[in-house]
Amino acid sequence: MPRPELIRGRRRWAGLVALLLACAPSCLPAQADRGQKRPDPEIRHLVLNGVKGVDSYDLRKSISTTGSECRSLLLVPFCALSKSPLWVQRHYLDHDELARDVLRMRVYYWKRGYREATVDTTVVVENAEKNQVKVTFNVVEGAPTLVQSIRVAYDSLILPLKRVTRITRELRAGKPLNLIALDTARYYFQQEMWNRGYGDAAVDTATSANAETRQGTVDITVVPNRRTTVGTITVKGNNHITPLTIQNTIALRPSGLYKRDDVIESQRNLYESNLFRQATIVVPPQKDSVKNLLISVSESPLHEGRVSFGFNNIDFLQADGRFTDYNFIGGARRLDINGVIGNLGASTLNGKGFFRKSATELNGAPAPFLSPTWLASIEFKQPAWLSKPPNAFGLSAFAHRRAAPGIYIDRGYGGAVTFTHNLRIRAPLSGTYRYEQTKVEASDVYFCVYYGVCDLSTIGQLRGHRSLSPAIVSAYVDRTDAPFTPTKGYIGRLDLEHASNVTMSDYRYNRLFLEASAYTHYFYPSTKVLAGHLKMGWVQPLTNGDAGISVLHPRKRFYAGGAQSVRGYGENQLGPRILTVPPSELASATAIGGGKCDVSSAATVATCDPNTIKQSFFTSRPIGGTSLLEGSVEWRTPVARKVTAAVFLDAGVVGSNSLVGVGNLRNLARGSGAVTPGAGIRYASPAGPIRIDIGFNPSRTENLTVVTSVTQNGVVTLVPLTTMRSFSPTGSSNGIGKLLNRLTLHLSIGEAY
Repeated sequence: MPRPELIRGRRRWAGLVALLLACAPSCLPAQADRGQKRPDPEIRHLVLNGVKGVDSYDLRKSISTTGSECRSLLLVPFCALSKSPLWVQRHYLDHDELARDVLRMRVYYWKRGYREATVDTTVVVENAEKNQVKVTFNVVEGAPTLVQSIRVAYDSLILPLKRVTRITRELRAGKPLNLIALDTARYYFQQEMWNRGYGDAAVDTATSANAETRQGTVDITVVPNRRTTVGTITVKGNNHITPLTIQNTIALRPSGLYKRDDVIESQRNLYESNLFRQATIVVPPQKDSVKNLLISVSESPLHEGRVSFGFNNIDFLQADGRFTDYNFIGGARRLDINGVIGNLGASTLNGKGFFRKSATELNGAPAPFLSPTWLASIEFKQPAWLSKPPNAFGLSAFAHRRAAPGIYIDRGYGGAVTFTHNLRIRAPLSGTYRYEQTKVEASDVYFCVYYGVCDLSTIGQLRGHRSLSPAIVSAYVDRTDAPFTPTKGYIGRLDLEHASNVTMSDYRYNRLFLEASAYTHYFYPSTKVLAGHLKMGWVQPLTNGDAGISVLHPRKRFYAGGAQSVRGYGENQLGPRILTVPPSELASATAIGGGKCDVSSAATVATCDPNTIKQSFFTSRPIGGTSLLEGSVEWRTPVARKVTAAVFLDAGVVGSNSLVGVGNLRNLARGSGAVTPGAGIRYASPAGPIRIDIGFNPSRTENLTVVTSVTQNGVVTLVPLTTMRSFSPTGSSNGIGKLLNRLTLHLSIGEAY
């Protein structure tokens, strides 16, 4: 895996590129606006009055008339200072389009059940000198025509009542007679029948309405016709990829049922193989229930290579390369070779210019922190293993040398084997065995903080080669309507891990992790989304028979807080923590019995009072927990073009007790937890939603253990202080600074969940 520092650097560049792409397409036309004078007035403001029964945001998108607006969310500060066409996209009044918009709005309302709606417009001059106007649409919605009754004629042996009720939920009695919802229901009935093997099913709809009573009836007839099956499968457009490889990639089989899910899965498999620029599955017009399929493909290059270079002030010069063979020895087998190298030129550049000076010693002895760091991996994937899809098999091998200057040097190598079975579309079940040999050179403080082991004899054992080799079973399901910004559906994930002497692992534990998200817009208006998220985790260390200890690797502990967790906290800052402080900072502290703190020995430094020096001298270090319970609710609503606002309530608790049985849930509740509200905005960029969230941290002052170190005769000794430090989330600030210190800002790409 790439080093975390490299990942963060790439994310920063990815975020910058995404921001530039977000504004670039709309900024270019600004050049044409300069110096142009239009006889039509500019629309400075557009107002919709009387809109209650429908979504005003969606209604605005249905008309042509629109007001001048900032070209991009990123340019809002500039738009506030200047109305230059470089920042502002100007829109002008077209009286012909304005008249058509009145008709468009009436049709919009009529289709949604408001058949008596009327629309009038007014145009008011706001600035005669600049030829700017305000356009107002005055809407009188009137009473809607309601559904009096709905009748669905269908075969109950094919379609269950529960599914029929769900499809027609927006058309039930008492709701407006919405023709858009009716057409949607017709589409879903047809897709549902196709997915059950009735690809030629017909769905007829009819409505009748009484203008006097403002009531209507809805009739839906579902005619299944004969079941459809797959006939011949013909492939064209392929040059290097054999027809057998293509047929092994898809889920459709001759004589099998012709189903919608199989068509979608086959289409996705063809694209995800990266073998084709374009792939379409077509059923030529035919009256027979046996469907002959035509697969048209356009092949992509079968080999891809990339080399890139970069630098930053922490990792010095870096380079990485990747090579991929998408049809390795045929059969759509994939081979990926990756390599990353960093710390190049560190010995020469260390401490020069903008490059940060890195530590070169560890525990008082020289350490090769400035030597190159690297990562190498090779991965092979065999699709359609042992059978045609839905099975896949993978092998991988890796080795790495990673370093955080002055903290740790991590060397490791290993491999993994994975078997995946697709239970359904977007529902894989995987089994993985991963073997890794690790050796960590680190300070005593590092082992105490991140491993939870503070006695030096045990730390000495952990510095040797140790294996981290879990067997993992993972299940995943995705039933959402969009990959980046879901509006309905759900996602679920379950991971079960076991590591013991059976799996040849020195780190031994049982671990469970469950994550689920749900989204809905089945309420008015549909452009608003209610999202919920849940995380649960538990890990139990097993006694290491060789060393007689129970130790968890930091990667296997649970942490909370951050942009995709409890957003009132910084990354991993919710949960069990300790404070570390350099002995040099403690030199200015006061001893418990009075007098100046003596940092020359372990016995004297332990009596120093950490509450007598500034809080800024301390570093808060999460140590993780063995149990996790986290939940969140978020309400998202569009507020402008490409801009969505959100309010959220996050809650989480990280426990340090084992969770065995339902009766011990109270132990989990005694962990470190918090409830944090917040709000944010999202901008729809080409790279995904750019998200800015601000969470409020309501936590109180905590008493945390303080750890420092003392060097005597060249030996570093870890020393926990006898007095705990009172640690406040607001620091020493007062007034507005106290409030601002409780706010946590998160900037990222992608929704929180």
